[in-house]
Amino acid sequence: MQYLFEELGSSHGLPALSFSISSLTLIGMLAVITYTAYGMSVMPLNLIKGTRSVVYERLENTEDIDEVEHQIENLKSKCKDGRPLSSKDRRNLEELENKLQLLRRRGRHLDIAERNCCTKLGTALRPLKIILGVFIILVALLFIVALFISNLDKALHSAGISYGFIIFGTNLTNPLNELLLALQPVFPLDYILITVITMYFVLTSMAGIRNLGIWFFWIKLYKIRPKRTCPQALLFLCMILLLIVLHTSYMIYSLAPQYVMYGSQKYLVPSPASSTGSLSGNGTTRICDADAPEDQCIVTRTYLFLHKFWFFSTIYYFGNWVFIGTFLIGLVVSCCRGKKSVIEGEVEADDSDLSDDEYVH
Repeated sequence: MQYLFEELGSSHGLPALSFSISSLTLIGMLAVITYTAYGMSVMPLNLIKGTRSVVYERLENTEDIDEVEHQIENLKSKCKDGRPLSSKDRRNLEELENKLQLLRRRGRHLDIAERNCCTKLGTALRPLKIILGVFIILVALLFIVALFISNLDKALHSAGISYGFIIFGTNLTNPLNELLLALQPVFPLDYILITVITMYFVLTSMAGIRNLGIWFFWIKLYKIRPKRTCPQALLFLCMILLLIVLHTSYMIYSLAPQYVMYGSQKYLVPSPASSTGSLSGNGTTRICDADAPEDQCIVTRTYLFLHKFWFFSTIYYFGNWVFIGTFLIGLVVSCCRGKKSVIEGEVEADDSDLSDDEYVH
């Protein structure tokens, strides 16, 4: 253990450590693009739109049950004279019986939801949900605007793709960057804001995973459902959230590059009178940038760590554009979708009656 710390302290192991963490951060970027971007759009819109009426859903479910039972009776009437059903009718009968079983389970869950105090409380708090949803979507738009400005600044003023789009200082006004710089002198307001941003990413990521499920490319592995999530899905959920939190360090740099690079450091530009040898103390202060003297402005270790390998920075840069595109697509999809069911995710076709009884009791 002592040898490990000595190697890291002498910078021999720093490139290897940086490469390992950057590789994991790259996987976290894929999770952020998939789940966080979609969750940032779907979570506030679900709060604004709300859920369907329980009474209306029960009435609709009862009508569906009556219709399916009528279809089953029509099929069974074909074999009253002793003739067997054809293979096609047997398949239709089996599908209708499975559908009837699913509708009856759905009816039981709707009955429970109608009597549930949480459902009644949610209806009473509907105005607060709308206000909260509007606030969250405004926060999401603020993050997207800040990310777009940061990426646009890199596209216009960075050193280029072969240098990982590295940029010293900010040339375009970034609202989130300015807010963090204003809060930094008052400890610990900037750390509180960073914690809030991190928790926001975690919550929106959980909302995205809850709505999409856990996927491996085009294969859906697990569903995240209330009181029905299998242990393997919970392990995957925790792993994905850890990778997302790991990528948050670069997301904060993308949202507030000046804050991560130099913080609130400033340097003194001497006036012409003081430059001739006079010690009048006159001069002007400027925010640290690439033109600042090295002895007056020190780049943070976080910034150096993020830009240790230029190709990772290049991938992160293009990943931010994909993140913005995914958010906009998710916003359009969420707006076009209707209201969710009050028992969304509780009843699925692959559930067993035993698991349903355990849930009810």
